[in-house]
Amino acid sequence: MGDLDKLKKDLRSFQKPGQAKALMKYFKTGKGEYGEGDEVLGLMTAEARSVALKYLSLPLSDISKLLASKIHEERTAAVMILWRQFKKADIEGGKKIYDFYFKNLAGINNWDLVDTSAPEIVGGYLYLTKNPRKILYDLAVSNNLWERRIAIMATFYFIRERDFTDSLKIAEILVQDKEDLIQKAVGWMLREVGNRDLKVEERFLKKHYQKMPRTMLRYAIEKFPQGKRLSYLRGKF
Repeated sequence: MGDLDKLKKDLRSFQKPGQAKALMKYFKTGKGEYGEGDEVLGLMTAEARSVALKYLSLPLSDISKLLASKIHEERTAAVMILWRQFKKADIEGGKKIYDFYFKNLAGINNWDLVDTSAPEIVGGYLYLTKNPRKILYDLAVSNNLWERRIAIMATFYFIRERDFTDSLKIAEILVQDKEDLIQKAVGWMLREVGNRDLKVEERFLKKHYQKMPRTMLRYAIEKFPQGKRLSYLRGKF
């Protein structure tokens, strides 16, 4: 039995039908929902991680098979392995993983998969190589929900390096996005900017808060003092 089959078997050793039913609702796998068609084993994140850590040397050819799987936890294990391989890679290896990521983008199709992988693999590669970041702007105007989320979540790496420019520009592109998962991601990244430089976040908010969806605004101002938070929410700032 090869490592790919062993990994799948290990994942199934944690399978919980009752938990799976709850997670199917959590990941919106019903008809017409964003996770439609996903199959769920019912693993907790820590369980999937414990399996992934056993197979960190899995080749990209096998990781691509996991990313093509309908089983959510198999794709989860794939992105966990991929970003850990990226962290250990040199520049050449990092480019190989970055290119592989975009060739297999169809498998990065739920919010947890995006959030696990995009900051390090996409944002990290662009930051460390100083490559042009145009790809993020192309993703930000995509019709695909997950590509737009990748665009903003990739900038989390930049934010951690106190490089806010692209985060704010992409947030401006997405500032009136209709999708709840984009609103939450943009608000979260704005909050992360504010955690490092509150004045920068507030300059953005004062320009845009009146047209931002409430979900995005609430995420962005979550840590503000109550009085200031209420002023933003009431549109009286």
